[in-house]
Amino acid sequence: MSRAFSLRDATEADLPEINRLVRALAEYEKLLHEAVGTEEDFRQALFGPNPTVFCVLAEIEGRAVGQCIWFPIFSTFTGRHGLYVEDVFVEPAHRGLGIGEAFFRHCAGICIARGWKRMEWQVLDWNEPAIRFYRKIGARGMDEWRVQRVTGEALAALAATKG
Repeated sequence: MSRAFSLRDATEADLPEINRLVRALAEYEKLLHEAVGTEEDFRQALFGPNPTVFCVLAEIEGRAVGQCIWFPIFSTFTGRHGLYVEDVFVEPAHRGLGIGEAFFRHCAGICIARGWKRMEWQVLDWNEPAIRFYRKIGARGMDEWRVQRVTGEALAALAATKG
């Protein structure tokens, strides 16, 4: 088997593979119970009339072995856009080939080409291999920032609150 890989933008025909890789990532992160997105959800987000989310696939011999899903963000401090990497996943059998680094180089290239000022993502605090990799490519932790999230009933209640 060849160990050479290539990156390419995902197409609608890739929806089953995108869904498979998202679920594989969720299983790796022990969050499979939260992976409720469907192929139709991904179709709308990635290929609908106004896509704002993008997917790059890594392939070996024509088979998807990894993906990077990203979207634009905006910083009021810089007055410029940036890029948020939502997910990077490489199948365990294909790790160590440089695919993860290629995904981040690809996204950094998008930032530079568009004049964007930053690239951000999150990592689970227990994922030491990923944290070591991120430090190797020059990322630094933003430990002073804490992610906040509102979902489910709390989200509905907040939306229903009258000012």
